[in-house]
Amino acid sequence: MNNLLCNQLIRRQFLGRTACGLGALAAGQLVDTTAAADIGAHFLARARRVIYLFMSGGPSQIETFDPKPRLRELHGQPLPDEIRNGQRFTSMTSGYEPRLAQSEHRFVRRGEAGHEMNLLFRHLGEVADDISIIRSMHTEPINHDPAVTFLQTGSSVEGRPAMGSWLSYGLGTENSDLPAFVVLVSSGGQPLLSRYWHNGFLPGRHQGVQFQSQGEPVLFLSDPQGITRENRGQLIERTNQLNRLRLQQVGDPEIEARIDAFEMAYRMQASVPELMDLSGETRATLDMYGAEPGQSSFANNCLLARRMAERGVRFIQLYERGWDHHGAVNSSIRSKIPQVDRPCAALLRDLKQRGLLDDTLVIWGGEFGRTSYSQHNRGSEYGRDHHPRCFSIWMAGGGIRPGINYGRTDELGYNVVENGVHVHDLQATILHCLGIDHRRLTYRFQGRDFRLTDVHGTPVRELLMGIG
Repeated sequence: MNNLLCNQLIRRQFLGRTACGLGALAAGQLVDTTAAADIGAHFLARARRVIYLFMSGGPSQIETFDPKPRLRELHGQPLPDEIRNGQRFTSMTSGYEPRLAQSEHRFVRRGEAGHEMNLLFRHLGEVADDISIIRSMHTEPINHDPAVTFLQTGSSVEGRPAMGSWLSYGLGTENSDLPAFVVLVSSGGQPLLSRYWHNGFLPGRHQGVQFQSQGEPVLFLSDPQGITRENRGQLIERTNQLNRLRLQQVGDPEIEARIDAFEMAYRMQASVPELMDLSGETRATLDMYGAEPGQSSFANNCLLARRMAERGVRFIQLYERGWDHHGAVNSSIRSKIPQVDRPCAALLRDLKQRGLLDDTLVIWGGEFGRTSYSQHNRGSEYGRDHHPRCFSIWMAGGGIRPGINYGRTDELGYNVVENGVHVHDLQATILHCLGIDHRRLTYRFQGRDFRLTDVHGTPVRELLMGIG
């Protein structure tokens, strides 16, 4: 240890005394990677937090929010070349002639806004005037993993920070006893990778934390048998004394992240069990969501999201899987929509009646859409392939004008023809609602200033309150 300290002192003396101290300045820039954290808002923020209801697998826009009656007339006919326009197919479609496929579902107009939506959205239709639908979303990746990665991090290549991590870095937390970025997962289906909520090159304190809605809320958080709360506190205090000493010696920001993690975990041991216990909710509230204490479901997770919003969690991400309908899309949608319809509507109602919807931005949608042609031509049990060229999402609360129908696709639901919204535009819009100029939320890594939207993105002004 003495030799190590001696070497460090010699190195620091050399850097400090050479070139008028420029060496020490450079070394300080390499070490101090957390100086820009918690930058605060750039302008008036309408939203203080985000609840992102992510429908993993890619919901079909043609069966949910973008009806195409023209497909009924052309059902079974080949996809016109002028519509495809040379766009690529996935390997699951290549090798056979794609034929247009109608939707068997009935659509109705709901609310004063006249939102067209699948009749199965019975509960969401009752709060239709609180939401705005974007039918002109488009992205670039054509497969699940890069598409989810792109939407969450702004890049289809892994390694960038997730959106929740950017918000934790930019705005900090409103509750020191809970993480700023929390993830809840429900249903089975398409695999989910933990790097979808990773901090990337941001300091470790901005990592998303996955909570379990059933069983132990956070894995490995509980104390082993025989360890008291007092024992644990003393152990963490002594450990972090050593960590702080080491931090002073080498300046490694990951040591600081470890200190934060230990202290946060200790506080979470007291705060998380109470947060995750739904037994204190009224029967009326549980029935509104369709939730049951002790169960694992999307309904439970939506209710937990409201409880987290009340407690100041900055970014709450719910992953609901089961939307990857390569086969039997019509029958699958009949069972899938009712699983999410009631909890989503209940979440909006609950936030609104508690005065939270105005400053909580709620988003619903997946990583891409589905094709207007059938996959594998399986008769009535046809599915739809991945389609990045257009898909639908909805947004509510937190600075979004309610009752807006934005964007339009062609008569076959294949291409955007009006007011396209790229993934980077969506990201810029989300940040704008939180008072952040997406061009100014940056982090220097390996000699370059990175941002969530890379070098792209424009907020969709028509959707934003106070901007016309």
